[in-house]
Amino acid sequence: MPGKRLVIVESPTKAVSLSRFLGKDYVVESSRGHIRDLPTGAAEVPAKYKGEKWARTGVNVVDDFKPLYVVSPDKKAILRDLKAKLKDADELFLATDEDREGEAIAWHLLDELKPKVPVKRMVFHEITPEAILEAVAHPRELDTDLVDAQETRRILDRLYGYEVSPVLWKKIMPRLSAGRVQSVATRLVVDRERERIAFQVAGYADVEVTLDAGQGADPRTFTAKATHAGTHRLAVGKDFDAAGKLSPGLLRLDLEQAGKLAEALRQATLAVQSVDAKAYTRRPYPPFRTTTLQQDAGRKLGFTAQRTMSVAQELYERGFITYMRTDSVTLSTTAVNAARAQVKQLFGGKYLPDAPRHYTSKVKNAQEAHEAIRPAGESFRTPEQTGLSGDQLKLYELVWKRTLASQMRDAEGQTVSVKIGATFDRVALANANAAADDALVETGRATLSASGRTITFPGFLAAYVEATDGTSDDSQARLPQLAAGQSLLAEQAVAQDHLTRPPARYTEPSLVAKLEELEIGRPSTYAAIIRTITARDYVFKKGQALVPTWLAFAVTRLLEEHFPKLVDYAFTAAMEETLDEVASGDAARLAVLRDFYFGSEQQRGLEALVGGLGDIDAKKLSTFPLGDSGINVRVGRYGTYVEDAEGRRANVDPELPPDELTPELARELLDRPAAAERPLGTAPDTGLKVVAKDGRYGPYVTEVLPEGAPKSAKARTGSLFKSMSLETVTLDDALRLLSLPRSLGKASDGEEITVQNGRYGPYLKKGSDSRSLASEEQIFTITLSEAEAIYAAPKTRGGARAAAGPLRELGDDPSTGKKVVVKDGRFGPYVTDGETNATLRRDDSVEAMTLERASELLAEKRARPPRPTTRRTVKRGSKTAAKK
Repeated sequence: MPGKRLVIVESPTKAVSLSRFLGKDYVVESSRGHIRDLPTGAAEVPAKYKGEKWARTGVNVVDDFKPLYVVSPDKKAILRDLKAKLKDADELFLATDEDREGEAIAWHLLDELKPKVPVKRMVFHEITPEAILEAVAHPRELDTDLVDAQETRRILDRLYGYEVSPVLWKKIMPRLSAGRVQSVATRLVVDRERERIAFQVAGYADVEVTLDAGQGADPRTFTAKATHAGTHRLAVGKDFDAAGKLSPGLLRLDLEQAGKLAEALRQATLAVQSVDAKAYTRRPYPPFRTTTLQQDAGRKLGFTAQRTMSVAQELYERGFITYMRTDSVTLSTTAVNAARAQVKQLFGGKYLPDAPRHYTSKVKNAQEAHEAIRPAGESFRTPEQTGLSGDQLKLYELVWKRTLASQMRDAEGQTVSVKIGATFDRVALANANAAADDALVETGRATLSASGRTITFPGFLAAYVEATDGTSDDSQARLPQLAAGQSLLAEQAVAQDHLTRPPARYTEPSLVAKLEELEIGRPSTYAAIIRTITARDYVFKKGQALVPTWLAFAVTRLLEEHFPKLVDYAFTAAMEETLDEVASGDAARLAVLRDFYFGSEQQRGLEALVGGLGDIDAKKLSTFPLGDSGINVRVGRYGTYVEDAEGRRANVDPELPPDELTPELARELLDRPAAAERPLGTAPDTGLKVVAKDGRYGPYVTEVLPEGAPKSAKARTGSLFKSMSLETVTLDDALRLLSLPRSLGKASDGEEITVQNGRYGPYLKKGSDSRSLASEEQIFTITLSEAEAIYAAPKTRGGARAAAGPLRELGDDPSTGKKVVVKDGRFGPYVTDGETNATLRRDDSVEAMTLERASELLAEKRARPPRPTTRRTVKRGSKTAAKK
């Protein structure tokens, strides 16, 4: 009889799922993610290493890049529990995911647990009874190449972040970060914005004609565009370059000239010149892999990459889909048979191709051996049969439809292109193309074109339609049956004005596609990369578009000028390929790390790049001229502002896209700077003028001291309530604010209690003890007895806010096992596990917060690189030294 077997997985949900399929002889436990990692701060570095120069990074670069692994405090109890369970086991199964991270977690567990019983590596890509029992029956050995690959990436990324980030702190602002892939992703978004800033908008006009094909035609009317006037092709948007210029041979019409052509076409004799009809065939798309799932979930469902991966993880761990981090588009024979059977059942035999379809991944160095992402099991559940709801149902349905569609027949149809000739009385058209030889074109002829597409057999489109940033695969534009020489009538002709558009900003789906196209990063990391660059305020969202901040411009400029190799697209892709070679055993871990850090004869390494920086002009790095306007955009420690030659300054709205900050807008901001005063009246008790102003910490009201007032004189000030604005605040409002702090009287212990409004909100103060209030309205309504009741209660973080309890409970953190909740604090909503607190980012919301996102915020906070301790020396008598 076999003894007890201990099975260790990464997450509690996965543990519960496996427990359902394994018998009483198996104990399934969770490591809750990585059991150990490189130290995240000085406190985690063991005492014997604290004096070592390399201890800050946790990587001993002088001793073959040996990593210093530590078990974090929040994992020690988990490790003790696993060791206790192992004592009662006769066999250990390491059942973490079958990718680099999963293999590394298994290796770390093995190294920490030091089992004296047989150890087996158990792998599977779906959580079904059949898959789990098969994995138990056929375990394998630990893949040390995958472990080396993960460790190499971890060390390389740690060295990059810990060596380069401090340069950003010193030269731009504190708390910034640089990363091997995140910095390149940021550069992509910045480069696109640079293209938009440099783009010169050009105008042009064209003519659209509604044509009548005659009685009996179906449809009777259709539209065509004028493409030629005589022999001159009419310019359209795609003909203009980024500078707004055209090649010489094109005819550019303005709206007036296009109107003249439209008038001529209304009176023209029209006849079909040619009809070109072609058969149309569209093959189905392969099943999903990680990036295509992220892209289509973004386009169809509006999911962020992070949300997609979070929901996919839940579906996988609950046994609804296969493993979601994969480069593969292959389906097993079992899955193909399941898909074909369901296609026949739901759509009929005519939708089923004669032979199964097989797909090959086009991803270079595809790292995983998993299948594509598909519904789990030997037969597929329809969405209705799953019992799922919400996001899980939406994503499962997407995966299910795409999988079935991949085994269906091609869509079939017909595309038609029609050319139409027009003759009319000669007109003279002025050519607005500055490069053209002909300033005036006289003609009595024009050519129109129309195109259409009809689908005669939907095939796979009956199950799944690919979404793009433009049109979808099932879009149709029907034309009537036409024949060469057939006469047509112009029902109407309309001149239309157009402006060329700059390159579109990246969206999450298109940025994922671009990163994959450039072979930068791994699909499994794209969601985290996008989350990081938004969390660091390098990028924000405007609708679905990713917009870089001016801070991102400054960081990217520093990296391009002083670390050009590290943000070079080709170098980053080559490094990715090298790391893949470590995974396949074709490259040595140590050689890769030495080349990167110490360099080679061909190129300098990271150590030399950081050590040889020399002087960096921090002000120049953060200054961006607005053309030749004499106005500069500057990135300061407290935000972005514009400054002119006279030294006038004005704050820039952080939500304003860089390409919209024109010289005209900058002048407007400078003419009404944030510090401009709005007079409100005179304070009756002091006789001083009262004004409303906008300051660094927000809008406020203040008294204006007269000239010659003694230096000891202080003006009363008060921050505006959130319900107030600079435009609407009144003198009465201001006087109430200036009356603060408000005394409530003496408490029973004889100490005075006051109520005040501070930078972070309203609060009570008694001696040195402060307690937050829940709302600004309480400032003028709270009584002494109510205040004493607050002080009588135990003090909690966030005062009244914390006492009000959590806004939401999210569940147990998969990494620490601690309960995670969302709370409201002085700085706004935050997530906490009772030990670590992390403020929600700009594009987070309390309502949409998920457990995985909260865990990511907490993990990021724990892993934040320690800032170097520096001693400020302020020259006595210098006003600017303190600012520096």
